[in-house]
Amino acid sequence: QLRDRLHQHASDLRLLPAMPAVMRAPLLAFLAVVPGVAAAAQGTAILYGSVTDSLGQPLRATVRVVGSPAMAVADGRGRYRLAVPAGRVIVRAGHIGFRSQVDTTTIAAGDSLERDYRLPASPVELQATIVTAAKHSQLLDESATSVAVMNDTDLARRAVATVDEAVNRAPGVLFLNGQVNIRGSSGFVEGLGSRVLLLVDGVPANQGDRGGIDWDMVPLADVERVEVVKGAGSSLYGSAAFGGVVNLITHDVPVGWHGRLRATGGAYANPPSEAWTFRDHTGGLGGLDVTGSYGTETLRGSLTLGGRHSDGYREQDRSDQWETAGRAEWLPRPGTRITASGAWTSHQYEVFPTWCVPGACIDPRGQAFQPFMIDTSGRGSYTRSNKGYLAATIDRTASGAFAWRARGSWLRSHFTDYNPDDWSVSDRLGAELTGVLHAAGGDDRVVTVGMEGAHTDITSDIFGDSGRVGSHTQVDFGPYAEAEQRVGRVRLTAGLRLDDIVVDGARKATVLSPRIGAAIRSGVGTWRASAGRGFRAPTLAERYVTTRAFGFEVIPNPDLDPETAWSFELGNGAPIASWGRLDAALFWTEARRLLEPTFVLDGGVQKIQIRNISRARLRGLDASLAV
Repeated sequence: QLRDRLHQHASDLRLLPAMPAVMRAPLLAFLAVVPGVAAAAQGTAILYGSVTDSLGQPLRATVRVVGSPAMAVADGRGRYRLAVPAGRVIVRAGHIGFRSQVDTTTIAAGDSLERDYRLPASPVELQATIVTAAKHSQLLDESATSVAVMNDTDLARRAVATVDEAVNRAPGVLFLNGQVNIRGSSGFVEGLGSRVLLLVDGVPANQGDRGGIDWDMVPLADVERVEVVKGAGSSLYGSAAFGGVVNLITHDVPVGWHGRLRATGGAYANPPSEAWTFRDHTGGLGGLDVTGSYGTETLRGSLTLGGRHSDGYREQDRSDQWETAGRAEWLPRPGTRITASGAWTSHQYEVFPTWCVPGACIDPRGQAFQPFMIDTSGRGSYTRSNKGYLAATIDRTASGAFAWRARGSWLRSHFTDYNPDDWSVSDRLGAELTGVLHAAGGDDRVVTVGMEGAHTDITSDIFGDSGRVGSHTQVDFGPYAEAEQRVGRVRLTAGLRLDDIVVDGARKATVLSPRIGAAIRSGVGTWRASAGRGFRAPTLAERYVTTRAFGFEVIPNPDLDPETAWSFELGNGAPIASWGRLDAALFWTEARRLLEPTFVLDGGVQKIQIRNISRARLRGLDASLAV
């Protein structure tokens, strides 16, 4: 017990990320211009203990310091450990379905104090805590934009097998042939990058060459929570956050030995008509993921291994996948966490090009077309796709008023298509530095500033140099800032980001992305309103693609401009009695200069080229009821 009381490491502290040595100068400059930060950098102490229900059963409760970014989530045994500012602190422990407990205590710098909390059952539901909408921890009702949250309990209840299936269950999200749409922002155009940004623990994970999303890169077994930010998010996240942001938040590593096993299995029904039958057996699918972890108070690690197989529901639709993911955490002192994580997936899948018609089928069986059989010209088509990422993050809470994060990442994607034979290898190096200041140590005024940069290079025969193997590079850099101010019952938000995009050494675009918003608490829930500008820079694949599609030659267009959109919304979230929550929002998006393949005359020959030609207006109602 004495050892525990003297221990100075915070095992379950969730903090904002940190930075390497090369980024210290910008941070010091930032500190120099923020009055009061140095004075606020008081010492820290450790608060630890357990959270249980009235029967003594452990709860995975949230323990947070009121008016501070400090927060921790209890583990499976109800234990928590939290770095807090020294002095008088107000601590709130809460869990969905239980009455929150507020505790006021005083603790000296460098000391540790044990506080246990017992929460009685209550029909009052605890608000979700989110980290994606503002790049720092906040309550769901404090966000001026709509955010959908799914925790691991939701994922288990919905019996999803893959990450994209999980995201597809979120309100306002729809998948069209594998492309994610948030409020219809992506539409459906084959061969273009995603208009939604994917994050893994806050690290951008869209492909470097094509800008698409590899949903199979992170095992679902490692995902603890999914946050979906709806509407333009470019004021904080830059390009690709045109229509929204999806953040996959992975499990923290608990103390001690732990293991998880996730197995799935199923079968495909045969076609409804015998004339459409294409195989003499029932197709199946299945998968297995195994995770093992071990953690001490200062060092922790986990490893996941898995694989899955599917026979598909059509001819030439088989798929095999092998995956691994790992995470390591080091907590050298209170308020500091260093995390390294990564994943690698190898996926080989057959490609169903198009159904066959008489003359293109081996045996059409007298049918006008065969929806489950392939055209003979596409027989033997398949793709081998290898992708993975490595990320390192430093989280530091300097005091109850200031926290910072620095991260670096490497993302690789390598695909090879067979019949036709195309290939591409891309590497994306990224870095980000973020600082969050809570003025006077509270939540009434919060300022977030940061800078983000990325360097992408590709080598490919399809995205190379006019049909030959070639290489291209793209550099993105964007500083950003956002301020939040509480005025009575109103919380105002205003932010801005400036992105500079350089392709093959030449500046292609400079884009300004502002956003303003407000959240107002009332007797009928919390009202929110926001307006923001989103953009998506053309990917290297869209600029330099050279291939054939539907019998036409596709030619490159290096002079593409970014897509842009203004997004507006008005919404309300309110609890319903003691059993649910209703959330609804009216949204309006005006998009300009959207990319789309179009026919052009080149030397008197009809060809296909991607151009900025389309405009779009999206209006609608997004509503959800959670019980």
